[in-house]
Amino acid sequence: MLDKSHTIREVQIPAPKFSTAEFKLVGTAPYMQARFAKKAADMMREKMVSGSQAKKGKKRDARDFKDDFEQAMHVSREGWCGIPASGFRLALISACRLVGFKMTLAKLTLFVEADGYDRVDGTPLIKIIGKPQHDERLVRNATGVADIRARPRWDEWSATLRIRFDDDQFSLADVSNLLTRVGMQVGIGEGRPDSKDSAGLGFGLFRIAQ
Repeated sequence: MLDKSHTIREVQIPAPKFSTAEFKLVGTAPYMQARFAKKAADMMREKMVSGSQAKKGKKRDARDFKDDFEQAMHVSREGWCGIPASGFRLALISACRLVGFKMTLAKLTLFVEADGYDRVDGTPLIKIIGKPQHDERLVRNATGVADIRARPRWDEWSATLRIRFDDDQFSLADVSNLLTRVGMQVGIGEGRPDSKDSAGLGFGLFRIAQ
């Protein structure tokens, strides 16, 4: 028997409408990368497997800064260097705070299409055009201990970014303006203005080429 106290409501869900826009980006500040090295991950795993015996009598190897530099780069299966696609997507979502758009909605409506994948862990990558420089600088670990980090830094760089977006939420002009804010205010990579750990170094900024 039908309960007459509940009215039947017709639900209409429109089909998703997505568009893809391509943007040529030109760096206006250096881009620096700090990929979590496979060697460090392997050492961490070995320590966990060894348990309480991990440190007993273990010799500490000499630091190879050239290897640290190479390990810190994202390299695709085809051999080119890349920027994690997630870095651009997170930056776009973060920039929504500047214009009052809900970040939770942005997560469902903005996507970055990858050019390839990391040869070690499969991270989706955007190809970066430029030559990396060996960068060494003093940093402090989470424990406060001083350390020297060797990382790749691109002083001159460019990339082509393809953004897929929901037409019901954003127009092409919206996406372009949001990406412009990312390039001027948020940044990508290490030392970016929107770094969660500090105010950054002003790295990772860019402009959209006309």
